[in-house]
Amino acid sequence: MSKPGSVMLSEITEIPRMLDEISSAMAANQSAKNLFKDHNFTNIVILARGTSDNAAHYLKYLLETQMGLPVGLASPSAATMYSPQFHYEKTLLIAISQSGQSTDLLSFAKAAKDCGAYLLSITNAPDSPLAKLSDLHLSIHAGPELAVPATKSYVGQLMVSYLLVMMWSDQKADSESIIKAAKANVADLDNYSAFAQKIKIDKPIYVLGRGFSYPNAKEFALKLQETCLIPVQGMSSSDFLHGPIASLNSDAQVVFIASQHLPENSFGEAPNRVRSVAGQLFWIGNPTQASNNDTILNTAPNSSELTASISDAIAFQKITHYLATSNGMNPDTPEGLSKVTITR
Repeated sequence: MSKPGSVMLSEITEIPRMLDEISSAMAANQSAKNLFKDHNFTNIVILARGTSDNAAHYLKYLLETQMGLPVGLASPSAATMYSPQFHYEKTLLIAISQSGQSTDLLSFAKAAKDCGAYLLSITNAPDSPLAKLSDLHLSIHAGPELAVPATKSYVGQLMVSYLLVMMWSDQKADSESIIKAAKANVADLDNYSAFAQKIKIDKPIYVLGRGFSYPNAKEFALKLQETCLIPVQGMSSSDFLHGPIASLNSDAQVVFIASQHLPENSFGEAPNRVRSVAGQLFWIGNPTQASNNDTILNTAPNSSELTASISDAIAFQKITHYLATSNGMNPDTPEGLSKVTITR
């Protein structure tokens, strides 16, 4: 019988290999590279659920900041509950899914494609219904992912998203920096374990991000919910100041995801306001707004905020693993969850 969490940890260690395979495959994919040259897209809609939806937020930031295009996030139930007549001419629909099997994603994708959309899918399942429905499918090359919490597939989705937008915006991608940092983050054991031991799952936890770190904040909160079976808030620090901050008390623990090269003072007044109430502040990345009393986990160096956001995902995945196992839980098979979630 395997040790609790051993599968999840093993799959995290596969991430550098996967990133290298994605980099090679994307460099050779001329259909993906020429997509905007071959089609007159005027807008983009991204379709996803769960962990993949958090990756979708990263892709949305990329497209908006690097290409200046209008980008929306689809509401899958619009197709499954209301059956509208879409007007998706000149629309690129990007569907992101680990399994490519979710009924609501398939329903939305088919309805949009029938109404003029070009369907690009990013999955870990080339033979899935979503991949077969697509005009173009891109694999994340994760291989079998057996642990219920998505780890390597999430990082793979981020990597494909990054390389796509670098192609489309005629910028040079820095895969080498990402893979090097990923290897360093995977190899670091003691710092992650020590950081995780300082987080108490019997006290309130909030995870805050900003800009490109916002998707990782949402994903870290989701991972803690899945593996430690506790309610965790994950949101933008700006949204947090618009109301949820009122729920803070002296027992609260607030984790800031502060990727390297995040614009200076990105979190504004949030850290000081949180610090005046909460019991403990934690930082993951390379924070510039931390104080001496905060707990800091520095991640491996990277070349930009865009690339750091990919390799930094390994950090909170490892923290999640150590936090769950040290509290007697098995993150490989969290209670009440299955690997593939079929929603309507």
